[in-house]
Amino acid sequence: MYQSISIPASILFVCSLVVSGCTALPSAGPEVGSSSYAAVNKPSSAPHAVVNVTPETIRVVEKWEPSSGLGGFRGPGASSIRIGVGDVVVFPELAYPTYEVGARYVGAVPVAADRPGDYGDTVPALVYINSPANPNGRILDRDELREIVRWTRAHDVLLVSDECYLDFAWEGTPYSVLHPDVCEGSFEGLLAVHSTSKRSNLAGYRGSFVAGDRAVVAELLAVRKHLGFMMPAPVAAAMTAVLDDDLHVRTQRSLYAARRQALRGALEGAGFTIDDSEGALYLWATRGEACRETVAWLAERGILVAPGEFYGRAGSQHVRVAFTATDERIAAAVARLRT
Repeated sequence: MYQSISIPASILFVCSLVVSGCTALPSAGPEVGSSSYAAVNKPSSAPHAVVNVTPETIRVVEKWEPSSGLGGFRGPGASSIRIGVGDVVVFPELAYPTYEVGARYVGAVPVAADRPGDYGDTVPALVYINSPANPNGRILDRDELREIVRWTRAHDVLLVSDECYLDFAWEGTPYSVLHPDVCEGSFEGLLAVHSTSKRSNLAGYRGSFVAGDRAVVAELLAVRKHLGFMMPAPVAAAMTAVLDDDLHVRTQRSLYAARRQALRGALEGAGFTIDDSEGALYLWATRGEACRETVAWLAERGILVAPGEFYGRAGSQHVRVAFTATDERIAAAVARLRT
């Protein structure tokens, strides 16, 4: 059974960490038949569709700060998802540090690995995936996602899919872990995390939602209820509004696409190689040197980028170049790269 709740945006480390911020859907949810469910009830033919959502299956969690993990997920349908001391938490080799920080916060053992075959002999308690990925923009295809889903289910491991960039694919097609072609008709053992921070430029609102395994979502609800944090109504109204509208997302996509094209051409003209970068809001660039040297070279030209090693050892020769700045700032960076 599928269930969805809204959550703070910083719950990208869903089951084990400190989460701050607010929710963004009314606690009672829109009424049956309301258009407020249009954004999540996309046709199942859409690659990243979330299907079978009804007002009756929507619940809300606001703010929670567990000090020792949550419950303990041990197999599909389990009612507990505790992640704690000694448990292994797997996340991508290139990843935003939040996953690792969350694992360390509850005393778990963080392991960076991209494929089930790379996990070693230890069976993790929790696996994170991120597609399209931050920082490198890589997109996992259906077969890759299905392989990971099958492995985690076979080993009774909770799989959390960070899908904050799902609306921003430039090459290839991203799929939600809850898509029928990936989950094979069952949401057991799966959570998908979405954020309005990227989709709708609402980073300051901290509005997100998590959907998937009904038993796991119920545990998150229980945590919220007992901590008793309340949700600001204006934030709830804002998230309801943006999830009900796709036009602003298409408009933002076109702006990002133009900025991406301009920056990519300028970087390649300056001798950079762009790897991956099929999706998300970044170009994963390299000059075949230590990333700090590249950071310094760009800084001399007034261009600020993130060193790849910030996201893992695999990024030691790359930098992350964001195209989220204004058109004027992007144009200035392009001009400096061409001089």
